[in-house]
Amino acid sequence: MGRAFWIVVAATVAVGAVFAIWPGLDLAVAHVFYDGGGFIGASRLARAARDVFRVAPFVVLAAFILAYAQARWGKQAAFRLAALAARGGRAAAIAGPPARAIRWLGEHLRWAPDGRSVVFLIATIAIGSGLIVNLGLKDHAHRPRPVHVVEFGGHDEFRPWDRFDGACRKNCSFVSGEAASGFWMVAPALLTPPPWRGPAVVGGLIFGAGASLLRMAFGGHFLSDVLLGGLISLLVILIARGLLWPKGGP
Repeated sequence: MGRAFWIVVAATVAVGAVFAIWPGLDLAVAHVFYDGGGFIGASRLARAARDVFRVAPFVVLAAFILAYAQARWGKQAAFRLAALAARGGRAAAIAGPPARAIRWLGEHLRWAPDGRSVVFLIATIAIGSGLIVNLGLKDHAHRPRPVHVVEFGGHDEFRPWDRFDGACRKNCSFVSGEAASGFWMVAPALLTPPPWRGPAVVGGLIFGAGASLLRMAFGGHFLSDVLLGGLISLLVILIARGLLWPKGGP
């Protein structure tokens, strides 16, 4: 594994240790987003922004898959989807947009990912955000969300991230799924051509930070939730990258 992997490992250990030793940091940071009557993120504009952050990673994933399909199968893929869309009804709603997207990609795209890159993207979001975060930690950590704890008008007792004995039963605060999927945007950034790779990775990190701040503003997660959620996602990305491209790359 490269230097980036060990940096993320060290950051994960440091964040976990700091918030386990000083759990009050989570409450102090959460108070920044709380005005006494509720969390400041509860607005129509913030909800719309949250929808963008939630959907964007899957739109990017779909775009990479479509780009691969166009490069691999060309117009035949578009024709098949177009034929399916022509049947009408629900099939049209599902197949119509991909068919148009493949045609557009075929006309404008000058670069496309290979099969290994597509496997990399699907595996990292499925394992990191899906298996580890949402199916694993969120349903078994039992940590109440900020909006549910007594300090912010709720009824549950605050729990540090390393205490799995909270009142939440399912879809709990630790760790943040949207932070994990937000920071997953680093994965497609690593696949961009070299002149754009650096700025794309920075953009992926900024996207993840934006998704995390918004979740904290909603009272949905503590700072340790979003930091560790993002770091888990980055670890999965770097491990998968090392396994799929052991000699460096992509």
